[in-house]
Amino acid sequence: MAKILVSACLLGCKVRYNASDLKVTNSDFEKLIAKHDVVSFCPEVSAGMPTPRAPAEITGGDGFDVLSGRAKVIDAEGQTLDEDFITAAKNTLRKCQTEKVQFAILAESSPSCGSGQIYDGSFNNIKRTGKGVTAALLAQNGIGVFINIRLLMYCSY
Repeated sequence: MAKILVSACLLGCKVRYNASDLKVTNSDFEKLIAKHDVVSFCPEVSAGMPTPRAPAEITGGDGFDVLSGRAKVIDAEGQTLDEDFITAAKNTLRKCQTEKVQFAILAESSPSCGSGQIYDGSFNNIKRTGKGVTAALLAQNGIGVFINIRLLMYCSY
């Protein structure tokens, strides 16, 4: 049985920027939860970010670029949140290391958790290819980040 970190919002916790969740209710996800030891975690909440809060997007790159200082996380009010999102990513990595988590299923499109797509920084609901800050840091440290639950279910670990 593998330990899997799952974004708390996917498990029904109302921790998203708008105080909502993204609860997943499909049989593949339920099988995954039943088969593995799940660690529920919200990077932004771990960094002390409030719920609700202004939406944020990455501008000038993706999560890897934020980690290296080449891009910024900006909220809809124009505030720079790089430090908050980097802290959130570090907290998540520390949780994964402490709990010996092998894989993570994160909320797609988030400036923290997006693992395949993120919003483009224009606040016009436009997505582009890229990773959020947390997804990037986990990937850099060998934690498998998945968006395809079926793929994870049939991985051999």
